[in-house]
Amino acid sequence: MKKPGSIRSLEKLGRVRLSPSFFMRDMLYSEISNYCGIQNIPDDPDLAIAAGNKLCEELLEPLQAQFGRISIRSAYRSPAVNQYGNENDLGCASNESNYGRHIWDRRDPDGYMGAMATIVVNGFIPYFEETGDWQAMAWWIHDHLPYSSMMFYPKFAVFNIGWHENPVRKINSFIAPKGCLTQPGMANHEGTHADLYREMVKACI
Repeated sequence: MKKPGSIRSLEKLGRVRLSPSFFMRDMLYSEISNYCGIQNIPDDPDLAIAAGNKLCEELLEPLQAQFGRISIRSAYRSPAVNQYGNENDLGCASNESNYGRHIWDRRDPDGYMGAMATIVVNGFIPYFEETGDWQAMAWWIHDHLPYSSMMFYPKFAVFNIGWHENPVRKINSFIAPKGCLTQPGMANHEGTHADLYREMVKACI
């Protein structure tokens, strides 16, 4: 598929079904794009679709099946949108570090495909606001899904979750306790963590 050059061709891209619950159109919304008038359209739609399909099928669908509706806060970013966000301190990392992450239509510097979305698990909000326990969700995902990286943020426990051809399996957070929760080589990385999310699962389903 060529980069859309008309409203009709952009509509066609938006109608691409990435998984049973998610369409490409769900992934293209951007406040930066809307406010600043910067197009959030992939240069390589086929690569963006392939990466987005993996993200949705392997991570978002099973997460939604377990905990209910997921809200997408930010997903695909064009290089122009991401660069503007980075240069204006709007919460975007550099383009190079976002290739194979939020910039789905660029492979990372090692040639791997990947995709990332910033999401809210709506049914998790009451549990998080009552307990402050973001780690329960992180550990459930760690034990059940083939994620590459996650980063948690304080508002609604929104988090980045990424799929990648060469997953790093690393979890970080800006919520206390801040920093790295786990990564390969840490003592807590292997084995089951069911005791850390059992009550959360009961509360959220």
